[in-house]
Amino acid sequence: MPFVELSATSNFTFLTGASHPEELMRRAADLGLPALAIADENSVAGIVRAFCEAKEIARERGTAPRLIPAARVVTREGFTVTLLPRDRAGWGRLCRLLTKGRRAAKKGGCDLGFADLLDHAEGQEMLLHPPARPTAEWRDMAGRLARRCPGQVALILAPTYAGQDAARFARLAELARRLGVPTVASGLPMMHHGSRRRLADVLTAIRLGCRVDQLGRRALPNGEQRIRSEAEMLRLYRGHEDAIHRSAEIAARLTFCLGQLRYEYPSEIAGGESPADRLARLTAEGLDWRYPAGVPDRVHRQAAHELALIAKLRYEPYFLTVHDIVRFARNRGILCQGRGSAANSIVCYALGVTSVSPEIGTMVFERFVSEARNEPPDIDVDFEHERREEVIQHIYERYGRHRAGLCATVIHYRGKRAVREVGRAMGLSDDTLAAMSSQIWGWGGPGSLTEQRLREIGLDPADRRLWLTLQLIDEIQGFPRHLSQHVGGFVITEGRLDELVPIENAAMEDRTVISWDKDDIDALGILKVDVLALGMLTCIRKAFELIETHHGIRHTLATLPDQDARTYDMLCRADSLGVFQVESRAQMNFLPRMRPRCFYDLVIQVAIIRPGPIQGDMVHPYIRRRNREEEVSFPSDELGRVLGKTLGVPLFQEQAMQIAIIGAGFTPDEADRLRRALATFKKHGNVTALKDRFMEGMRANGYDEDFATRCFSQIEGFGSYGFPESHAASFAFLVYASAWIKCHHPGIFACALLNSQPMGFYAPAQIVRDARAHGVVVLPPCINASRWDNIMEPDGRGRLALRLGFRQIKGVAEEEALWIAAARGNGYRAVEDVWRRAGVAPATVTRLAEADCFAALGLSRREAMWQARALSGDKPLPLFAGDLDGEGIVEPAVALAEMTLGQQVVEDYVAFRLTLRAHPMALLREMV
Repeated sequence: MPFVELSATSNFTFLTGASHPEELMRRAADLGLPALAIADENSVAGIVRAFCEAKEIARERGTAPRLIPAARVVTREGFTVTLLPRDRAGWGRLCRLLTKGRRAAKKGGCDLGFADLLDHAEGQEMLLHPPARPTAEWRDMAGRLARRCPGQVALILAPTYAGQDAARFARLAELARRLGVPTVASGLPMMHHGSRRRLADVLTAIRLGCRVDQLGRRALPNGEQRIRSEAEMLRLYRGHEDAIHRSAEIAARLTFCLGQLRYEYPSEIAGGESPADRLARLTAEGLDWRYPAGVPDRVHRQAAHELALIAKLRYEPYFLTVHDIVRFARNRGILCQGRGSAANSIVCYALGVTSVSPEIGTMVFERFVSEARNEPPDIDVDFEHERREEVIQHIYERYGRHRAGLCATVIHYRGKRAVREVGRAMGLSDDTLAAMSSQIWGWGGPGSLTEQRLREIGLDPADRRLWLTLQLIDEIQGFPRHLSQHVGGFVITEGRLDELVPIENAAMEDRTVISWDKDDIDALGILKVDVLALGMLTCIRKAFELIETHHGIRHTLATLPDQDARTYDMLCRADSLGVFQVESRAQMNFLPRMRPRCFYDLVIQVAIIRPGPIQGDMVHPYIRRRNREEEVSFPSDELGRVLGKTLGVPLFQEQAMQIAIIGAGFTPDEADRLRRALATFKKHGNVTALKDRFMEGMRANGYDEDFATRCFSQIEGFGSYGFPESHAASFAFLVYASAWIKCHHPGIFACALLNSQPMGFYAPAQIVRDARAHGVVVLPPCINASRWDNIMEPDGRGRLALRLGFRQIKGVAEEEALWIAAARGNGYRAVEDVWRRAGVAPATVTRLAEADCFAALGLSRREAMWQARALSGDKPLPLFAGDLDGEGIVEPAVALAEMTLGQQVVEDYVAFRLTLRAHPMALLREMV
């Protein structure tokens, strides 16, 4: 029978394996192996990538090696065994075993005992990894496992390539006979090709925190731990051919495949009402709420069409889950807004998931849910960044941590990290690494450090150590470094999630993540709900609360006045500091040229200043056509239907993909592969073949070479960061909402923006300066008037003034600020009062004095600082703890020199990073 490698290690055994799972699968195909087991240490994080690569190989060649899912389990006793699940139930037990170990340890660790292995052994083929010198304890555990699981255990014969393998195999065969188990051959490969040996040693050095030349015996003695063909294995295992053939026998018993995973979304049955009936009822109620004057017939027809397609694809529970999450947030007063493709859906609009009506744009529901594409819908919901954790914990509480988990994000080696870690392992000095890192811009990538750049920083590219380091830096690009948590992608299941994929602890407290990232679950057809954070939603909610408090008007995102001329006038002037998405210098520069006058103009404004349109040189043609400086024309009638709404210029991600289908003749499957290849281009750089196919298709269909080149450049830009139309529409809604608040309530907008920091482009000093330019009176922090947050208060002239809060002062904690406000009573009369009554530390009182918070008491900054420095101890002595009412010892007054204006400005910036006195440059004008 043919040889099957049953225990290969990929680079998802982080800083150990020296090849990608995809490389291992492709090498197995090249060598003619019928199957390959990827078995990473206490992990299955890389097997979906191998599974996808096997499907790609089959598409290219007609056949491919079968991926055998596996994991190499290492217990706390040091007992190592490769587990290969026989069937779906065995896979579930393997996932629960890994979950148990991962949940019992800190992030990245796994704490399993031999007893745990025994409890989850049913349905597994188990390959024992014998130590170099088997101890009595190891023999006892191996014997117990063999007796507990007869017919499931085999002993691995793996060569060491030290010239003694024949004798070693004989000893291991005898050990297997005594244990009553068969032997099986495995090369235990950790790389797809021997050329990766040097990189494997570098990874080991990084893992151990030493230099490569300090590894000693911990370095690989050779490059033989690679995938081997059957012929090579038969040569190495002469006299033990039965162990070679037994690998195929074991593989034949392993019927489980990742394709058998059937994801079941939570049924969301409530009160005996079916998901379909519940969704239809909630949609009808939502439409009545959205259209109080009566639901238009066209909207009714569209809703019926959407509900029918949702029912056909059985996606009702998904929509209900999102609705319930949004309802929880709204009941808690947490502002939220659906984004992305949800803006295509009348159902999402009726459920309150999005406030953007699909009637505003030109999107169609099939871009969100498509029967033809057979892809699950993807709804992203943004929540206030300060309160998103409440929503996340609600999901865990409702479904349980065994049914819900965040997606992982794989952190890969990029330019600067690769330079630092590989360079340090190769023994380069820190100053050399800093100089090399300084030459890398953005993500970096292979070849980013050219010879010319190295010479410019005084390095010799011909130096052998440096030359080798550069090779290894290029080679490690795209290697996984560790797992992190996705920004908010939740996977929720009807049954146990930990029987579908292992769950582990995240670095953040009370967070758990699965082992797969968003691309992995997408490949397996697993639905996720994106629970994302957005600082502007926090700002808008706080602004709405301030408007209601001070003006008695209650606003929501859905009730803001639309098409407000003053708001659009303000945007046309590029008066957009702090406004969502259009506050950058690039956006401010474009606003007066774009001159938005309606909501769809804002949609384009959001989407156009992005790498996609900019890289494709689409910005200037669009603005010329909009301003009637250039005739609107289309490359063809077919593309005219795609590009009509954007004046013949592709601006949105959907348009770029449609150009590939219509213009270059891509099939929908090829367009999807192009999209995925571009999404992972920085990691794998696998877009060249698709680019050639695109250019050939555009030429064959008669399109201009320059137009084709610009279109593909735009598509590449979208692979980096591009907006679909629906996404831009959702963000444009928040652009309008934040601009409206800034236009009509500039003080409240500035106050809310300051209270939502950190967020946005601008520092508090710039926000305050902009507010004052709009006529807002800004008052300094005051010990008797300020709270933790910035507040609005009457200015004595019938208007509102912005009072800076203690949160603006460096070194003052929120808890101490709350104590100061709570103990204030009728006001503090002296610096010492704050210390005695609020119980805050003397250091905090000093920070308040440095910020000139005691000016209302008639004390200058220096006088307050003098008194604050006299305080000592965490609290007053008991005899002096009460209010002395002037009975204390009166110390002689100290005459302190008054600060100059320049000194005051400097101290303001030191204390709270802004000043209300004078611009720093104003102090220098007299000297010029």
